[in-house]
Amino acid sequence: MSRRVVVTGVGLVSPLGIGTEPTWAGVTAGTSGVSTITRFDTSDFPVHIGAEVKGFEPEDWIERKEVKKFDLFVHFALAATTMALESSGLEITDENATRVGVVIGSGIGGFPMIERQHEILLNRGPRRVSPFFIPSSIINMCSGLVSIRTGAKGPNMATCTACSTSAHAIGDALLYIRHGYADAIIAGGSEAVTSAMPLAGFSSMRALSTRNDEPERASRPWDRDRDGFVMGEGAGIVILEELEHAKRRGAPILAEILGFGMSSDAYHISAPAEDGDGAIRAMQGALDDGSLNSEDVDFINAHGTSTPAGDIVETIAVKGVFGDHAHKLMVSSTKSMTGHLLGAAGGLEFGLVVQSLVNGVVPPTINLDEPDPENDLDYVAHTAREADIKVALTNSFGFGGTNACLAVGLLD
Repeated sequence: MSRRVVVTGVGLVSPLGIGTEPTWAGVTAGTSGVSTITRFDTSDFPVHIGAEVKGFEPEDWIERKEVKKFDLFVHFALAATTMALESSGLEITDENATRVGVVIGSGIGGFPMIERQHEILLNRGPRRVSPFFIPSSIINMCSGLVSIRTGAKGPNMATCTACSTSAHAIGDALLYIRHGYADAIIAGGSEAVTSAMPLAGFSSMRALSTRNDEPERASRPWDRDRDGFVMGEGAGIVILEELEHAKRRGAPILAEILGFGMSSDAYHISAPAEDGDGAIRAMQGALDDGSLNSEDVDFINAHGTSTPAGDIVETIAVKGVFGDHAHKLMVSSTKSMTGHLLGAAGGLEFGLVVQSLVNGVVPPTINLDEPDPENDLDYVAHTAREADIKVALTNSFGFGGTNACLAVGLLD
């Protein structure tokens, strides 16, 4: 029999706040974390808005002398990990270190550091490039540094599957624990790409909203007037444990991961398959893995990016999996408030789904004023809703056609 895996801690850094409680409070209040970008001058860009993390002080989480050695996405990961471990009460000791792993990913990694060091290379020459440039910006440094700082000596991995990254990280951690490679894993994702090159690149793709005059209304999944996603940043880290391990130490068991599904569209570098095939197979895979029927699911935290094609395809996919039950489901997109955290989106949204289960509240989809005719599900528009949620899904779909879905429920 497969080992059961539970969630015992959550740590979030988001555009709505530093910590799980302020982030959850902002989400349930329907607060937008989108504003005009302040980190650099966007006057020459077609897009001036983003979902920045505000008020984050790296020195609160890492020694001052260490701050400049690592990119901001690593700082976010360390902060969220610290919070997750504190909420879980998990202590890593000499006795259990080899049974505790780390799986933390990033979709893009340390772009701000790459930009700064490239400028130094051009203006001051190769000898002035920082010796910390490579280790500060590579994607696996979140998992590596978390392992070093916590002493976790079990599996140490980093995923990179674009916007599915941290959902895959959590899914991989689930499988590692199930198969006995570890008893506990620190898992999730981190992203900090509020910088010039990512903004220019996504703008050139025409993937981003240009609603510069109304930033708080720019992210509007399923709305007729949506015009692209809003680039966000932050981290979502969770502590996963084998059920009996968590029970033995008296851990706070928040939820259980019931199933994990993943697939590939094998269709296009950035657009989803129009029939929703990949998303359908990922969701169905999570149901099958968890021995769940479609009627068991109460709520879906959708990928819901606010892109014209993606939102419709996800609606098509939900209908393809759930049939008549699709119209009885609550479906919402927290990206309407947090923006799209890219590689960290799945970790943040998994943490929010856990909070939904614990608190019996479904977050709203804000800015959903007039849905497309094709988008005809219950998207919990405008206002959070109290509900008896037993099982929820969270979807993450990424460039390259990579898809992930996690099924989460309250422990029986």
